[in-house]
Amino acid sequence: MDIKEFRWIREPKQFVIDNDTIMITTLPHTDLWQRTYYHFQNDNAPVFQMETEEQFFSFIVRTSFEESHQRFDQCGVVMYLDSENWLKASVEYENEDFQHLGSVVTNHGYSDWATTEIPSGIKSMWYRFSRREDDYCIECSEDGIRFRQMRIAHMYEGKGKIRFGIYACSPEESSFTAVFSNMQITECAWKAHDGQQPD
Repeated sequence: MDIKEFRWIREPKQFVIDNDTIMITTLPHTDLWQRTYYHFQNDNAPVFQMETEEQFFSFIVRTSFEESHQRFDQCGVVMYLDSENWLKASVEYENEDFQHLGSVVTNHGYSDWATTEIPSGIKSMWYRFSRREDDYCIECSEDGIRFRQMRIAHMYEGKGKIRFGIYACSPEESSFTAVFSNMQITECAWKAHDGQQPD
């Protein structure tokens, strides 16, 4: 895939693009979240995305976060349409014992958060983001070979042209460098459900 097709939403102050590797250094108090549970809103995380109208595809990226150290430090895959409609998946640091592998889906200005705990020693994660029209699947993998489903979601504004890519942020008083590599676009790896009529 061609990195030149990607564009910044909120370009970070520090970043490096070297062939197929992208490094983003986060700033404190950067995040993506909308309203749910405690009415908090933050919409200032740097996002690096490309556009497509392709209805069926998968996007794969490897993330490395050796430096994450403060609660909620995170980096991952994102589809950011606008401030009130987006989804993301990442590993969010919690403490020296565990971190949260999870995803957030935001429709019409309200975010959810689905997570599972994983050991804090894991410092790399692959993601596969797949589209089937206005439905989406996010998968993760520790080796880039065997992917497991994190969630399936419908995006009410996710029809037609969309934007997708990567992000990194530090919601608290923190900064770290996130590394993204091995990005590729493939045919849709998220197959039709058994018994489903062909699209």
